[in-house]
Amino acid sequence: MLKNEIEDAQRLVKTDAYQISIGEIVNMYKDGELIINPDFQRLFRWEIGQKSKLIESLLLGIPLPSIFVFEREDSKWELIDGLQRISTLLEFMGELKDPTTEALRVPTALEATKYLPSLYRTVWEKSDLITDIPVEEQNPFEGPQQLAIKRSRLSVEILKRPSDNETKYDLFQRLNAGGISANAQELRNCIVIMVNRQYATFIRDLAETESFLQVLNLNDDQKEKQKHMEYATRFLVHTYVPYDGKLDVEEFVDEGAVALAVAGETQQSGDTFRATFNFLSQAFGENALRRFQGGDFVGRVGLAAFESIAVGIAKNITSIQGQANPTDYVRQRVEAYWQAPEIGSFFASGLRGTTRIQRTIPFGEEWFKGE
Repeated sequence: MLKNEIEDAQRLVKTDAYQISIGEIVNMYKDGELIINPDFQRLFRWEIGQKSKLIESLLLGIPLPSIFVFEREDSKWELIDGLQRISTLLEFMGELKDPTTEALRVPTALEATKYLPSLYRTVWEKSDLITDIPVEEQNPFEGPQQLAIKRSRLSVEILKRPSDNETKYDLFQRLNAGGISANAQELRNCIVIMVNRQYATFIRDLAETESFLQVLNLNDDQKEKQKHMEYATRFLVHTYVPYDGKLDVEEFVDEGAVALAVAGETQQSGDTFRATFNFLSQAFGENALRRFQGGDFVGRVGLAAFESIAVGIAKNITSIQGQANPTDYVRQRVEAYWQAPEIGSFFASGLRGTTRIQRTIPFGEEWFKGE
């Protein structure tokens, strides 16, 4: 069985490999033959020290890891791994375009590194666009140093067109999951964008809904880390995609998000999302998903309460809307929820996510059924 699964999966992946110079990579980007998805580029946030070490490695002749591209139907290459490295090189050379305006971004001025301290304030060429360092204090690369960078070669692994789209999404996730810049939800956002850009916009719009943000009550750091997008995605997946108990929860959410993006349904799911969080907002505001204990709401919003309360309401939204006073019904059921002895097992220390969602979601669906 495993042998057959391996062979079947291997047939989905068709690859090729080239050695290509950085100069050629830059020219392909300038000519529109190498595509960096603008939504992916927004994840480009290496610190200046990391950028300087990359240039140092090239000057010292240290090989860089391979980059991975997907060959599109128009034969252009779409970058799916190597964003930080390629963007750093393009930015340093003054060729990286801003993902929003298409204008060239301000070139990088490097800092000193362990082996090349003279990289301090080094630039590809002097530029008055670099406003934090006066032009006269900028140290431009000399011709031989520019040539050394341009002639440095990268190994490019190419995922060929016959590979199916699902393989492309999966490869993007696997290659980037160990990265230090993008977290799990940012990668999930990218995968959804690759599948269906309109659906990705739909999720983002839901995640910015006022009632939803009030219920989540996130701080700025959590929003920066895409927590509102994560919860919106989880809500849709847990409401509309059945869980068989086998996949890791994060992988299930990834696959569920892709399945929903492929289907592309937004009307019913959007109405359900907004109705659910309007009821919760009207009933409790920012306390809607916080634990009710000792006559007061305590702690932060957690996944167990989100899965059992918010998803439970969503799965029963039609019957709840048929109540004489839906908001009062939601208020009563949420208050009673925190007194139910069954929920103790949802919050047990060390509980695996796979076990948790097999408890929280069925319980919530049953708990919010109209009488």
